[in-house]
Amino acid sequence: MGATLFLGYVMNELLSSGIELMLVGMGIVFTFLSMLVVFINGMSSLIQRFFPETPIVAQQGDDPRMIAAISAAVHQYRKKYSKN
Repeated sequence: MGATLFLGYVMNELLSSGIELMLVGMGIVFTFLSMLVVFINGMSSLIQRFFPETPIVAQQGDDPRMIAAISAAVHQYRKKYSKN
């Protein structure tokens, strides 16, 4: 009977230690990920402050040569990889 009580105590102690280790590990991971989010947001705001995005100026009208080149490339791709 004494061995059964000792075994139950040891299992209970191991389970308690395992849960404690799990919670500490989850806390460390949560803290690290939170710090990572804060760091990435800070870097993003710094980059936006010192290197603002310039608006892209659209071309006036389309270049017919560019349209022909893109159309030929799409046609060639579809011809090469068609499922027929």
